[in-house]
Amino acid sequence: MSANKRRVVVTGMGALTPIGLTVDDFWNGMMNCESGSDYIKNFDTSRVLTKFACELKGFEPTKYMDKKNAHKLDPFCQYAMGAAKMAIEDSGLDPDNMTIEEKQRTGVIFGSGIGGFNTFYKQAVINHTQGPDRVSPFFIPMMIPNIAAGMIAIQYGFQGPNHCIVTACATANNNMIDAYLLISNGLTDRVLSGGSEAGIVEVGVAGFNASKALSTRNDDPKTASRPFDATRDGFVMGEGSGALILEELETAKQRGAKIYAEIIGAGLSADAYHMTAPHPEGTGAILAIEMAVKTSGINKEDVDYINMHGTSTGLGDIAETKAIKKVFGEHAYKMNVSSTKSMTGHLLGAAGAVEAIACILAIKNNTVPPTINFSHPDPECDLNYTFNKPQQRNVDVAFSNAFGFGGHNTTVAFKRYTE
Repeated sequence: MSANKRRVVVTGMGALTPIGLTVDDFWNGMMNCESGSDYIKNFDTSRVLTKFACELKGFEPTKYMDKKNAHKLDPFCQYAMGAAKMAIEDSGLDPDNMTIEEKQRTGVIFGSGIGGFNTFYKQAVINHTQGPDRVSPFFIPMMIPNIAAGMIAIQYGFQGPNHCIVTACATANNNMIDAYLLISNGLTDRVLSGGSEAGIVEVGVAGFNASKALSTRNDDPKTASRPFDATRDGFVMGEGSGALILEELETAKQRGAKIYAEIIGAGLSADAYHMTAPHPEGTGAILAIEMAVKTSGINKEDVDYINMHGTSTGLGDIAETKAIKKVFGEHAYKMNVSSTKSMTGHLLGAAGAVEAIACILAIKNNTVPPTINFSHPDPECDLNYTFNKPQQRNVDVAFSNAFGFGGHNTTVAFKRYTE
């Protein structure tokens, strides 16, 4: 980073995941190699091909917001509000005692890949079966992806930059990168950023089935998400939310905030290749990772861990592996990589935020989360994927990759904070 850029640190985190409803429980779930996948309970699966997913279990919206507000929000927005509340509390911020100036310098940049899928589906059915006059007056605000950022700002009075970037499964990374750039360039001092998703509904599963993207391993849902395994047959849908407080370093220090890690760089690119498939040689991923290295001002050999996009699809896992080998050369075999989607499933627009938290915790604990469910080697996947159990090692620098339908590629670089 150039000398005139401000340093950006992470001072708070919140997570709602299929393997834990707090940051600590999420970490413990990863360390215990838990699978969040099970047979779907949200709807009758008799008409869809895939009958399992990584659903959020035990979530109670009234723990994070009043009942009246919860009734007006789609589940994806409820999850966003929950993760945001945890991140704010974790950061030590007290919105009730912040000055007007502080709130004006605090933004919310928070996304969703799909938005109010539950609401859209239910209201479309009501419109079709009961008529337009029965459609909810809250239909539109409940559905639109940007409503999470808006509602978080309303709840806490944050008046800084407020928007939502939608780039499918790269969404949360894009939102965090935007927040990082705005803070580092002095446009704001603090941003609550991340992503949320609640897409496990019949039409969502049907759509991903139709595109041949989902695993259909109905006889063994617990091990269906098996990135880099030769028998992988598609990703497993997940749901949940991750939120991070990104803050300018001096602002954080002035209020005595604890600092989890520093964001030191980022990369963005496009495959410009195909609507859903990655470029087979990982050309877009290469550009994003290389940009993250360059903007971080580090050597490639400094990277200790990469949380890969690693969705458990045939094409995607190989393309990303090729990209990492192309960028890092021999060092690609010396660092650890893993896919935590083997445990959480694919949280779509929330994936980047949850996986950023995994990277930061890996730095904090000097432990790499595993890729579980591996048993059959794929000769085209030959990196150190941290199979089947966590690995202790020094982690000073961690990268998080997130790629989306449409060819969107993102990488965020985190580093252990030092003065």
